[in-house]
Amino acid sequence: MNTNAIKNVVIVGGGTAGWMTAAALSKVFGQRLSIHLIESEEIGTVGVGEATIPQIRVFNGMLGIDENEFVRSTQGTFKLGIEFADWLRPGHRYMHAFGAVGGRDLGSVPFHQYWLKMRLVNQAAALDDYTFNSVAAYQNKFMRSVNMPNSPLASIFYAFHFDASLYARYLRAYAETRGVRRTEGKVMHSRLRGQDGFIEAVTLESGEVVNGDLFIDCSGFRGLLIEQAMETGYIDWSHYLPCDRAVAVPSESVTPLLPYTRSTARQAGWQWRIPLQHRIGNGMVFSSNFLSEEKANQQLLDNLDGKALSEPRVLRFKTGMRRKFWNKNCVAIGLASGFLEPLESTSIHFIQSSIAKLVALFPDKQFSDVDIHEYNRQTRYEFERSRDFLLLHYWANERDEPFWQYFRHLKLPETLQHKIELFRSQGRVFKEGDELFGEASWLQVMVGQNVMPERYHPVVDLRSGDDVHSMLSGVNKLLRDCVSVMPDHAEYVKKSCRGISESVKTA
Repeated sequence: MNTNAIKNVVIVGGGTAGWMTAAALSKVFGQRLSIHLIESEEIGTVGVGEATIPQIRVFNGMLGIDENEFVRSTQGTFKLGIEFADWLRPGHRYMHAFGAVGGRDLGSVPFHQYWLKMRLVNQAAALDDYTFNSVAAYQNKFMRSVNMPNSPLASIFYAFHFDASLYARYLRAYAETRGVRRTEGKVMHSRLRGQDGFIEAVTLESGEVVNGDLFIDCSGFRGLLIEQAMETGYIDWSHYLPCDRAVAVPSESVTPLLPYTRSTARQAGWQWRIPLQHRIGNGMVFSSNFLSEEKANQQLLDNLDGKALSEPRVLRFKTGMRRKFWNKNCVAIGLASGFLEPLESTSIHFIQSSIAKLVALFPDKQFSDVDIHEYNRQTRYEFERSRDFLLLHYWANERDEPFWQYFRHLKLPETLQHKIELFRSQGRVFKEGDELFGEASWLQVMVGQNVMPERYHPVVDLRSGDDVHSMLSGVNKLLRDCVSVMPDHAEYVKKSCRGISESVKTA
């Protein structure tokens, strides 16, 4: 028995980050950990309609959550990808879809290399037409994978849209049944140990003192522990990603129920659209250097599909990350750790990824420096490479507004510049290390933003043009045939996981 074992974990802040952390730690460690979560209902959480990426299914699976129950409880819908409208230029659109692009790779050459050859002679359709999830999404179709070997229907990649407030409520119930203690209250003060600066306890507004061995900061942008108490510092990425505001508002549902998130480029930022069962979550992410809050608010309201259900609310943020995500005995998770705008639905994933790393490197009371360093290294790498992926969307544009012209003159990070140059040469794209986005994601956004290769892989010429053309036509026909047997997304939701909770009017 390790006498130095962590026994008391204190989580400051609830919301999605706090309750995901509490749920996961209570599942993994059971009664071996005493987990105490402190949150105040007076302090609002961001709590928007949330869009996710497929990794969320791994997290829910680890918790043993029934997927239909989860979707019902969060008024959720299914998500096959993200449509980017007007990002390259007004009137243009493309899909960043989950899953593979095209058919099976032939030998060592990926499918898109054959597509590039046919595109150069105008004998290929858009890349979306060779991507199963894109074909299904644009026809508003959805189903889960079925047992059909060698068929696209056997491996359908999907994520969810859901109400973040309802998800936090769902996970709270899950965690509390597993022994997590919740205290309502505001943290007013953190007491640090004199000899090493570790957090010893936090004091609540009520005067209650809560002691702990490990403190997890889920307090959002405020960073009550990681910044206000520990003075960890913040790396500002506003130079690369200058959006610093968002206005958010829910609106009434409209048909059809789309199985994808939509991101639409606007004058000085972009607008999100997240379809839930009981409403649509909408928001405008923008730069206050190029657009006032009043004008952003009006642009958002002018571009809603349905009637607004409340007054828009403003969120202010600074893109970047903490200099350390884990400092001494404090780990920041969620918005307390840093912020990348939700362009590629990464917010929930960063929480999930942070929890997974914490479990993998879970400390004892010695708090090994090498473990802490490794946690920070991995998390920083994921943040930096995800930043590059978001920046690609902005940089490769043909729009006229000053906001968009700003990006075309921006000096890119070397890591992103290298990826672009490698792809422009012969369409080569590789996933590096543990970066979040893989080859198919980089490919779809590069092509969608018109970052096109000058040549294709020479191995492609070992097959005749007619042969390659026939292969592409066959792939497109197979995908469309498979999609034709899929049910409508709204019908699928209604039949398998129709919402059971009341409408919660958050954005």
